[in-house]
Amino acid sequence: QVQLVESGGGLVQTGGSLRLSCEASGLTFDTYAMAWFRQAPGKEREGVARIEIDGETAYAESVKGRFTISQDYAKNTLYLQMNSLKPDDTAMYYCAAVRSGGVPITTPEWIKLATWGQGTQVTVSS
Repeated sequence: QVQLVESGGGLVQTGGSLRLSCEASGLTFDTYAMAWFRQAPGKEREGVARIEIDGETAYAESVKGRFTISQDYAKNTLYLQMNSLKPDDTAMYYCAAVRSGGVPITTPEWIKLATWGQGTQVTVSS
């Protein structure tokens, strides 16, 4: 059974940094693609960053150059390093995992198929 537990959220000022962690169990990174999504109040859940089983990464345009997704195989933990944070980054951040056949899937497929963590709140004050 796949389980994901996020941590690392909090309150930070504009321009600050946070590192989110997602401790994964019941899966291995060589068979599961991993991603971070976020959802602000009144908005749809959106993809922030993903990492495929071959290590390929992809980012939303709004976070390119500021956020970095990475994973530690030994700790079975996914990370999201967030720098130069803006008030628009305020949201609940979710870790997600999908068993992968090696072909990237679309955001709607992620939302439909993924196993999700409980989320961690990130609030950026202006």
